[in-house]
Amino acid sequence: MKRKFLSLNFLLIMLVSLNSCNGKLPGADARKYPPNPDERVRKNIEEGRGFRLMDVDKGSGTFEFASSNELWRATLDIIDFMPLALANYSGGIVVTDWYSEGNNLNESIKISVRFLTNEVRSDALDIKIFYKKCSSLENCAVTQQQGILVAELTKKILTKAAVYKKQSKDKDYKPYTGKIRPKD
Repeated sequence: MKRKFLSLNFLLIMLVSLNSCNGKLPGADARKYPPNPDERVRKNIEEGRGFRLMDVDKGSGTFEFASSNELWRATLDIIDFMPLALANYSGGIVVTDWYSEGNNLNESIKISVRFLTNEVRSDALDIKIFYKKCSSLENCAVTQQQGILVAELTKKILTKAAVYKKQSKDKDYKPYTGKIRPKD
């Protein structure tokens, strides 16, 4: 009984959906649209019938590919000694795992770097540093620290990013590929 009811409902839905088709598909006339997909996309956008997801202008706060973003590369180079917990390029954030140096396991540090823009400038980074001090295995206190370490880290990242930016603009610069190039 239940099976018969389900198949009857399915048949009814199919009849209603097929009945609504009039045999014409909107925009299906190939004579009206160019064969090149890029031209079709451009025409649709001009006519207000579509949008582009990746059509953004530089400097709008969107991020380029990671290897071409100087701030991203510089940040990863500066904090490369720390294990990463999260590195989300599209979200614009790098978070390290808790790190303690040497034999002092009661104190750890964690760094969070958020990218506010892809331009190399002093307000491009939001850096937070957290300290964890434990008196026992279960008794730990986590505090956020401001001050000299945040300023030093920002300075180092911006300096390295400026070097990367200068190198990318230098037309004679060729990055190291691991192979020996013949001399000219």
